[in-house]
Amino acid sequence: MSALTVSLHRGVQTITLSRPEVRNAFNDVVIAELKSAFLAVAQDPAVRCVVLAAEGPAFCAGADLHWMRRMADYTRAENLADANELAAMLHALYACPQPTIARVQGDVYAGGMGLVAACDMAVSVDSAQFCLSEVKLGLIPATISPYVIRAMGARAAHRYFLTAERFTAQEAHRIGLVHEVTAAETLDAKMDELTQALVNASPNALRACKKLVQDVAEREVNEALVRMTVEGIADIRASHEGKEGVQSFLQKRKPSWLL
Repeated sequence: MSALTVSLHRGVQTITLSRPEVRNAFNDVVIAELKSAFLAVAQDPAVRCVVLAAEGPAFCAGADLHWMRRMADYTRAENLADANELAAMLHALYACPQPTIARVQGDVYAGGMGLVAACDMAVSVDSAQFCLSEVKLGLIPATISPYVIRAMGARAAHRYFLTAERFTAQEAHRIGLVHEVTAAETLDAKMDELTQALVNASPNALRACKKLVQDVAEREVNEALVRMTVEGIADIRASHEGKEGVQSFLQKRKPSWLL
């Protein structure tokens, strides 16, 4: 039985973690299925944006206990191979060319924080709790750190990596890990608002904008960076969708990409 439920509706691909009985915790099978799902989405022109969701009271509780018991006896080589699979899955999500949104309907712990942080956007219910609990187990959040530190910043990461304390959705919003906090009954309305905005935009421009942010973030503003941004706007203006977007605006009509 698959650990995921996948559906596509009007350009929105929803990938749902479907193991609520174990709080949607990771194991090697879940990681492999998630990686395959993200890689498949990247090749699908019908997908305009991706929602990462979960069933049950928790979004993701990190590592599955049965998987952790197996890992406890791994050699270093086995641990390297295992960590490589998790890293490859997270990178497939981060590098997905379409915009991605985490729909956080419940608590997020440890490795689950990597899923939220690797998405372009995150919306959380106001009751969710967040925790980077690794140091309590004598571990570090190494594999998820590139994404989590980018999302919450180094200063917040120092605190929450080191203390392993729980923090609220409101705090997650304050430090930038999530973009919106909403009541459970309005979560889907907020998700619809964001996905509709993405579906209404130029697919090519969305992909180019996402890559732009990833390429520019935290880089020194030098001649090479400026040249890259100049070439980026020139390329998008000369593209079919760039021309169509400008012409539809000037002609006061809907662009051709609207579904």
